[in-house]
Amino acid sequence: MPSYDVLTMGRVGVDLYPQQIGVPLAKVRTFEKSLGGSPTNVAVGAARLGRRAAVITKVGADGFGAYVRDALTAFGVDARFVGTHPTYRTPLVFAEVHPPDHFPLLFYREPVAPDLTITVDDLPRDAIRDAALFWTTGTGLSAEPSRAATLAALDLARGTRVHDLDHRPHLWADASEARRWAAEAAHRATVIVGNADETLMATGTRDATAAARSLFELGPELVVIKRGGDGVVAFTRTETVEVPAVRVEVLCGLGAGDAFGAALAHGLLARWELRRILTFANAAGAIVASRLACADAMPTALEVDALLGTVRA
Repeated sequence: MPSYDVLTMGRVGVDLYPQQIGVPLAKVRTFEKSLGGSPTNVAVGAARLGRRAAVITKVGADGFGAYVRDALTAFGVDARFVGTHPTYRTPLVFAEVHPPDHFPLLFYREPVAPDLTITVDDLPRDAIRDAALFWTTGTGLSAEPSRAATLAALDLARGTRVHDLDHRPHLWADASEARRWAAEAAHRATVIVGNADETLMATGTRDATAAARSLFELGPELVVIKRGGDGVVAFTRTETVEVPAVRVEVLCGLGAGDAFGAALAHGLLARWELRRILTFANAAGAIVASRLACADAMPTALEVDALLGTVRA
């Protein structure tokens, strides 16, 4: 079994993107399918950047599950840890696209998504221990047995441990539980990533400095807060770094945060200084925001560098 640069865990699905832009779902005539699910997209993004990547997840015993495995393999992501649930179906996600900032999603994850049935016994323990960077998300905390498996995996990991707050309110049966379990993950992580709404969920404040201070009390070494068009701010215990957004014509904002995450992982592994990491990650996210897809839209390092070169010029 190879050692992975980036090993992610959690949500997977098949995204269905409308081919008619700017119209409501009821009026869309045709869709194009693409691989989706935040940690799955991060693994794809890391592979596009030249990293050895894999994802721990589960699909249904159906044609969409076969598509997930085939798509991962085509993207260069090791699919050996994609399990199969015998009865639950591979999730689908229908998107509406209303540029520049309205992208409603309709999730089909009922009665239970297979990725929420990952158990502690399903964990590839050696792969988790050996991964240079291990990535989890808040969706994996929203139900058992995935919650226990996610926390156990963070306990197993020895490399950089990134927890993406990835808060989807509709996936929580009890909204009050989200903060409790986010804190449990933060206690185990070395890096926390989230947007302003997600840090509000986790800390009770939208003030970035106060939120970072609250999260540092739980143990992380780095807190990264994405602010969309206002760029990103990151905190260590000794410095604060703010980087403006890279301006592009937005087609679909879905997946931009996952591209940011993959680029963040890439920069952390390369041991770049923090400003360079954030600048590169912002540009990766901007590229995906200018395209119509998530996994299929993930950029290469050459594409990111080219955009940054244009911005500097």
